[in-house]
Amino acid sequence: MAEGGKTVTIAAMPAYNEEDHIAKTIIGCRKYVDKVVVVDDGSSDATSEIAEALGAIVIKHPVNKGYGAALQTIFNTAREMDVDKMVIIDSDGQHDPGDILKLFEPLNNGADIVIGSRFVNGNGKNVPAYRKMGMKVLDKATNIAGGINVTDTQSGFRAYRRKAIENIRIKDNGMSAGSEILMQMKEHDLTFKEIEIHCNYNVEKPSKQNPISHGLKVLAYILGEIEMRKPLYYITLPGLILMFAGLVMGFNTLEMWRSGGNLPFGPTLFTMAASILGTFSVFSGLILHSVSKLLDEKTRTSN
Repeated sequence: MAEGGKTVTIAAMPAYNEEDHIAKTIIGCRKYVDKVVVVDDGSSDATSEIAEALGAIVIKHPVNKGYGAALQTIFNTAREMDVDKMVIIDSDGQHDPGDILKLFEPLNNGADIVIGSRFVNGNGKNVPAYRKMGMKVLDKATNIAGGINVTDTQSGFRAYRRKAIENIRIKDNGMSAGSEILMQMKEHDLTFKEIEIHCNYNVEKPSKQNPISHGLKVLAYILGEIEMRKPLYYITLPGLILMFAGLVMGFNTLEMWRSGGNLPFGPTLFTMAASILGTFSVFSGLILHSVSKLLDEKTRTSN
């Protein structure tokens, strides 16, 4: 909190070659916050110049590092500024800055994170079908990994209270950072609320990445987190099931052999494969569980 007890609020936005839309977004945000922070992630156009001319605090990355890297800079900057409330909004004009007060309201009532959701209350009719399908897969994976229930885990329009700003640490430089933040909520005992928003997809530019490749990269990251966070459930347990299936098949195969028959090739191969893979999964899960516990303990100690 700033001197004199004044609450400090900021709107922050990652930006990469957004000279066509960033002015309108900054002007819209200035009505509702004390400061606007723009992280120019290696733009080659006039994004920084426009933002600076409009009075925004501009932090430049010399090269394009990715969405997650921009969020890392935003959170670090918010901590340095001793911010009480922060809203992160996309700089491409898809979000309505007029919704900022809607997101801030639950923060005033005790929520640590407020997510602008395109799907809460059965909404999402204006979301393109190809986007919606991919989002739902990522939503499900993120919710499993984080033990949460969020309708729009990929939303780039969110608000954070001081507790969340101080505790969230982003490691990934890519688009999976949005999911990474939500997967930290339980670890830091952060509460959240979802508020209905609508996006304007008419301003959307051609994607700089193949959407399928982008989605698969995010999904791969989330699945890796699931393995690290819940290895007993998602690795050890399936391994035990495989081992049991291999034992059952093995006993049946041996009974056939003892009865004077030949060892059938298929069941014998399955028995060996299931036993080996199951054993490997069980021990891998136990090792990952131990590593995960050590990392959690180290994180709690460092904090």
